[in-house]
Amino acid sequence: MGVVIAALLPVFLLIVLGLVLKHSLMRLDTQWHGLERLTYYVLFPALLVQTLVKADLSKVPVAGVGGALFLAALAMSLLCLALRPLLTRLSIDGPAFSSIFQGATRWQTYVALGVSSSLYGATGLALASVAMVAIIPMVNVFSVAVLASCASPGKRSFGEIAATVLRNPLIWACAIGLLLNVLHVPLPKLWHDVADALAQASLAIGLLVTGAGLHFEGLWRAGTAATVGVVLKLVVMPALALALAVWFGLSGPSLVIVAVASAVPTSPSAYVLARQMGGDAPLLAQIITLQTALAAVTMPLFVALVATG
Repeated sequence: MGVVIAALLPVFLLIVLGLVLKHSLMRLDTQWHGLERLTYYVLFPALLVQTLVKADLSKVPVAGVGGALFLAALAMSLLCLALRPLLTRLSIDGPAFSSIFQGATRWQTYVALGVSSSLYGATGLALASVAMVAIIPMVNVFSVAVLASCASPGKRSFGEIAATVLRNPLIWACAIGLLLNVLHVPLPKLWHDVADALAQASLAIGLLVTGAGLHFEGLWRAGTAATVGVVLKLVVMPALALALAVWFGLSGPSLVIVAVASAVPTSPSAYVLARQMGGDAPLLAQIITLQTALAAVTMPLFVALVATG
């Protein structure tokens, strides 16, 4: 319990610090727009590539962990799409729906890696890396496609949506990192030194940018859209993933890491993506902050459920 809460508290405090900086030392929107682009195109892709390059995928149940999380993310994506007509009747427009979709399907890599490492060391990191491969490419493709079709001012063709997906740096980062891992490509120490520095910077800057986009006055008055995004991610998603993991026969550390990976809040990079592609970024910032705060309760519960079961 303590490990999970300890991993979540710094995340929440960094979001709050971003909010404070936006209203004190860095009030210009242009300052934050530059940081958003830096995170989206450089820092977070560096984290994805470097984590996948270092992952030892030979000692973990790739099929079980990856399969359970992949199917859970797929099921959640389909559920969100199925809910679209109902949400439209509740006056939730396209940009807001895209933020609900990202809030329900994406995951906070930093927290997942931190908690996994604290719980099981190198084995935990390897399992979390399998989760990255299973979740990140698919949810990024779906998120970009939903943003392109729902948040764009004009109707986009299939070709335009596909081109937008193919330009996504996070998808390319996953593909490159996995390819380097599978082919066992030797990389020089200079690469690792630079990539590690960029990866470490991505956490703090990504969370500060998220906090800067937060509308604090609405945080305690969560509307329907924010509530749906929180419940789907913190309750429905881990329940789906754990049911599938048990069906795949997972137990012990593998089952616990599935609980961790599925119960973490949404990634701050989702906010950056929403800003870049016309989504409802303030709503998504609210969803992320609410999830981060509430995950301090829900994550330990799910982890304790499988760890003691």
